[in-house]
Amino acid sequence: MDLKGSDANGVRGPRSEDALPESAAAAVKIVIVGGFGVGKTTLVGSVSEIRPLSTEETMTQAGVGVDDIVGVERKTATTVAMDFGRISINDQLVLYLFGTPGQQRFWFLWNGLFEGALGAVVLVDTRRLEVSFDVIGRLEERGTPFVVAVNSFPESPTYPLDELRSALDLPDHVPLVECDARSRSSVRDVLMTLMRHLHSLAATSAL
Repeated sequence: MDLKGSDANGVRGPRSEDALPESAAAAVKIVIVGGFGVGKTTLVGSVSEIRPLSTEETMTQAGVGVDDIVGVERKTATTVAMDFGRISINDQLVLYLFGTPGQQRFWFLWNGLFEGALGAVVLVDTRRLEVSFDVIGRLEERGTPFVVAVNSFPESPTYPLDELRSALDLPDHVPLVECDARSRSSVRDVLMTLMRHLHSLAATSAL
């Protein structure tokens, strides 16, 4: 039997390419949130330097009438627990990425996923902006710092960022950027935006 992660002696363990770099001095937990079907699993998978953990399951009739699939009717799988990945920002700083389920019926998992998180990325789709309102509201209630990234789907309408900021009722200090969840470099730019935002908030609070 072929066991993934086993060595030649049959002892299970992490793959060598998944090992944390010896130079890593700090690790930060980041949560990726957003409505159903906005691209959270894709984002984590595209940027993770290790094989991402995904808990996607095939959508069934049980979700009919419960999950809002307007605008994403072709979606056939959904995250039911979390996505997990890791990216090294530099030799010393490592980010652990936790993607949340998008459907409200799985939001009870948020408390555990947010424990110890330093900040969040809210991923939005311009075809379904309304699914982001409750997500942003919950982050504001928790007091979790966040940035908003507009995922560029090929069929999505495009709007100026200032119009999107107004539609999402975002304060001026919350960064709003465009991204392509399929692109590693684009997602990395989003994560760097969050890191700069967190650094700015920390510097302000220290004054």
